[in-house]
Amino acid sequence: MPEFATLLDGYRRFRTGRFVQQNALYRNLADAGQSPSVMVIACCDSRADPALIFDTAPGEIFVVRNVANLVPPYSPSDKFHGTSAALEFGVGTLGVSHVMVLGHARCGGIDAVFSKQGEASFIGRWVSILEETRDGLDQSVPADEQRVCLELAGIGQSIKNLMTFRFVAERVTAGHLKLHGCYFDIATGVLNLRDPETGKFGEIG
Repeated sequence: MPEFATLLDGYRRFRTGRFVQQNALYRNLADAGQSPSVMVIACCDSRADPALIFDTAPGEIFVVRNVANLVPPYSPSDKFHGTSAALEFGVGTLGVSHVMVLGHARCGGIDAVFSKQGEASFIGRWVSILEETRDGLDQSVPADEQRVCLELAGIGQSIKNLMTFRFVAERVTAGHLKLHGCYFDIATGVLNLRDPETGKFGEIG
């Protein structure tokens, strides 16, 4: 795995290579600002980078990453709400027309849901968003299968939670915003798309 110095070497290659090749794009983004049409809510797992999975250029997608690609339900308070703030900015300020929840296989955040860390840790408190979803799984199936089921069900739960934000629900109802769920298999590179009507996932060809 790269050490910090290796990252700096990577920056130098970027600065003299890709940045030079895409100089006009970067200058335009700097001057005109960003106007992505898609927001992606993804996991912070280092193996599932949305920009790489979708082969996008700078400025094409607005991304927020957190543990287990979760969207919390709308809950105003005087606390800190990073994902909710990003959602408000993406939908309300940038005016994206699509919001995608991107989950992935072998998610450590999903493992944390099963370990029941509780509210004593930041991770435990965060992933408690999926406790009810976890408890609703078929307990008779093997643990590995339950984990995959929760990875998929968690995407659906986050999409449901998106609709608790009024500014999201209003735009969806008006036809100005569409919500999507995708699931990426790290080992195979296969991306699955969630059917909004059935909740089932199917491989994208």
